[in-house]
Amino acid sequence: MNNCIKIKVLEDLPQAAKAVKNALGNHTVLAFHGEMGAGKTTFIKALCSEFGVTDNVSSPTFAIINEYNTPENTTIYHFDLYRLETLEDLQNIGAEDYFYSGKICLVEWPELAEPLFPDNVLNIKISVLEDKTREICF
Repeated sequence: MNNCIKIKVLEDLPQAAKAVKNALGNHTVLAFHGEMGAGKTTFIKALCSEFGVTDNVSSPTFAIINEYNTPENTTIYHFDLYRLETLEDLQNIGAEDYFYSGKICLVEWPELAEPLFPDNVLNIKISVLEDKTREICF
C-alpha cells in the first residue's frame, strides 16, 4: 500500500475515489479493509459515483451482493461479507464466478474471501485517525 490519502471532510472523497480509480490498472477486485464505521461503504459510494453509477449505492449487508450499472453498460458488484461465516458460504453464492468475471468487484470485509481472490487484488485500507479524519491507503 504505497499511496495514502487523508480525508478530512466528506468533500475530499471524490478526489480520493478518482485516485483509486486511476490506480486500478488491471485490478478488478478491490478488497476494503477497515474497522466497523471506518467509512468503507461511504468510500464505495464515492468510487461508484466516479464510475458514473447513478443507482442507489448501499451496503449489501443482508443481500451479500449488490449490482450497479455504469453508463457504459458494465456491471459493478458490491459485496459485504460481514455476515458470512465460512468459505463454503462464499463458494455457495458463486463468489469465484464474480471475482474472475473481469468486472469490478468491491468487497467489504474481504478476509474470508482471500483464498478465492485472483492474484491481482487491490487492497484498500481505511483507517480512522486520532482526530477522526480518515486515511485511505492502497
